[in-house]
Amino acid sequence: MAVGISSVWGRVILGRLAQAVLVAWAVATLVFFMLEALPGEAALRVVIARLGAERVTDAAIARAAAEAGLAAPMLERYGAWILGTLRFDFGHSLVSGQPVAPELWRHGQHTLTVGLAGWLLSYLLAIPAGVLAGLRPGGVIDRLVLAAATALAATPAFLLGLGLMSLFALTLGWLPAAGSGTLAHVLLPAVTLALALTATSARIVRHAVVETRSAFFPTYARVLGASNQSAVLRHSLPNVAVPLVAYASVQLALVLDGFLVIETLFAYPGIGDLLVKALLAHDVPVIQAVAVTIGFAFALLGLVADLATLAIDPRLRRPVAA
Repeated sequence: MAVGISSVWGRVILGRLAQAVLVAWAVATLVFFMLEALPGEAALRVVIARLGAERVTDAAIARAAAEAGLAAPMLERYGAWILGTLRFDFGHSLVSGQPVAPELWRHGQHTLTVGLAGWLLSYLLAIPAGVLAGLRPGGVIDRLVLAAATALAATPAFLLGLGLMSLFALTLGWLPAAGSGTLAHVLLPAVTLALALTATSARIVRHAVVETRSAFFPTYARVLGASNQSAVLRHSLPNVAVPLVAYASVQLALVLDGFLVIETLFAYPGIGDLLVKALLAHDVPVIQAVAVTIGFAFALLGLVADLATLAIDPRLRRPVAA
């Protein structure tokens, strides 16, 4: 059995790591050739971003092309980009001239801080709401939770953020409306993110509780004298955790994607803010680095979800019969 279990863990880890590498390569390749296909001269876009349109000269364009290596053949630049990515060397920003990797790490820490805070807060809200709704399907709490979840799911994140900003920053003055540097700056983006994520996760918890209530193990516990709430909490919730963990990894991936809106709204200096500024400035190395990082993070989150599911559900660790 030990051999079988270790082979299952090893197969999942190796498979997901290989998938992460393939995803990173595919994203790097796709982004490179998509940016190559943009209309206009790349060196001209760099000079405009650095100096402004009114100071563009032929000498400045030639200098920018030489500094960025834009005069080299496309396949040569593609090979250099892939090799640099393998070494986690994303080159230098075409606008600031600074190395991209430290800048990406600095902005990434801000995104992780708010992302994890919002993600954890969403489950502090979703799990009790979903369990209470699932204990009595069709009851008052169930209808209220489903109505609230539907309303949150139908509201765009930027509207949620604007509402929270108007109430807590502009009207009450309790929190700063934008910026970073203190815990107070983290709260509004994190709560905005949490409310957006709670809409779906609360319904997943609710449906999982409803399904497991009629399963054999909680029914048997009730026959032995356990209360309905005790049977659900002791026997149903471990089974609810399996789909919840799988969806949690998807939500963390959506955190990275959704921060384009939230960070821009709150002027928060995370990866989303970095990407928006790079897109406006046509800063190709920064755009490529952010895209590869997000793609690789998606694949790694899949690995974490698989390992967590294996740890929770012993049925998945059974060796496959030859």
